[in-house]
Amino acid sequence: MVCYGVTIILVGTLGSLLVGAFPQVTPKKSCSLSKYQFPAPLELKAVWRMKEQFEDIMLLTNRKCNTRLFHRKWDIAELSVPDRITLVEAELDLTITVLTNPTTQRLAETCQQPLAFLTQVQEDLRDCLALEAPSHQPSGKLRHWLQKLETAKKKETAGCLEASAILHIFQVLNDLRCAAQREDCT
Repeated sequence: MVCYGVTIILVGTLGSLLVGAFPQVTPKKSCSLSKYQFPAPLELKAVWRMKEQFEDIMLLTNRKCNTRLFHRKWDIAELSVPDRITLVEAELDLTITVLTNPTTQRLAETCQQPLAFLTQVQEDLRDCLALEAPSHQPSGKLRHWLQKLETAKKKETAGCLEASAILHIFQVLNDLRCAAQREDCT
């Protein structure tokens, strides 16, 4: 009888430990990008510092790039909310790839904080798309731009992609602001 009681206690304790060992993942029930309407000043300052340092590096190099990747004939406010999120996620994908593999050691040191911030933003955007528009198909306008982006990734040099992504980083943040404003972006 004593062994039976000890066995029940032991099984109960082990069961509790096993349940705690495998955390339960609760799916997100809402998507909130509102914090990106006005990113934290510390994050913006780090991005600004990185961009300025990159501009200094550019002055010292003989890099010639004609990439017009971030030039569009349309405004992000013309897109649907899922298209806006998709656009910013694609812009961030390029930017994060570039910042993960900088062309100079000097830039590698400066881009760590912006890289962490932008990676978190990208994860939040992906979560929102998965939650709110899991089967979203980009509009023709956006699809054309995404194709242009993929072509540029294959044809442009790493240095030119880096220049394009970093020099237009505040355009990406403005696009993020618009996506975070959802229907209120004008």
